[in-house]
Amino acid sequence: MTDAPVPTMDATARAAEVLKDHRASIDRLDAILVYTLAERFKHTQAVGQLKAEHDLPPSDPAREARQIDRLEHLARDANLDPEFAKQFLAFIIREVIRHHEKLQK
Repeated sequence: MTDAPVPTMDATARAAEVLKDHRASIDRLDAILVYTLAERFKHTQAVGQLKAEHDLPPSDPAREARQIDRLEHLARDANLDPEFAKQFLAFIIREVIRHHEKLQK
């Protein structure tokens, strides 16, 4: 049985710096996700308002299916788990429909 090499302080410091850089990137990307979702919901709220004004149904199952299929393809192209992407979009769609239903009341 061999002992694993103990990292030197320099290697540990470099690893800590790399970890810090990764976390900074994750924080920036989280901010981008939040602002992107906010922008998306501005548009879906406008769609919901338009649907309510014209007595259109709050959901469009055919479009939703196309969007989920589209996102699965995009996920594969981006090397992201397509099932995760599908579940993520399904969650967003449910929220949008919920908002649209509120506008119709």
